[in-house]
Amino acid sequence: MKCIQTIIRPEKETEVIQQLEKAGVSALTKWDVLGRGRQRGIQVGSAHYNELPKVCLMLMVPDEQVQSAVGVILESARTGHPGDGRVFISDVKSAYTIRTGRPDPKPE
Repeated sequence: MKCIQTIIRPEKETEVIQQLEKAGVSALTKWDVLGRGRQRGIQVGSAHYNELPKVCLMLMVPDEQVQSAVGVILESARTGHPGDGRVFISDVKSAYTIRTGRPDPKPE
């Protein structure tokens, strides 16, 4: 199992989530975040904004669904401009269900 974390533009949130659902990935966690990338914020006239609003999505997917989910994110989140976001993938070694206190049967 893998954890996919992606940071995207807020205006792309609905589209990304809808496309993930169509691809069979409906379980996710979402939160609003502030951040900046390599461009270190943006300059608008005389105002400089160090941190920009973004949305972070976190998904747990089986190994065989990773490429599909990442493809959906890359396609549906892209505007072609700096600041479109990032996708991070990491292994999930173990997971527990809080309600039951038992380990999930298939994390690795």
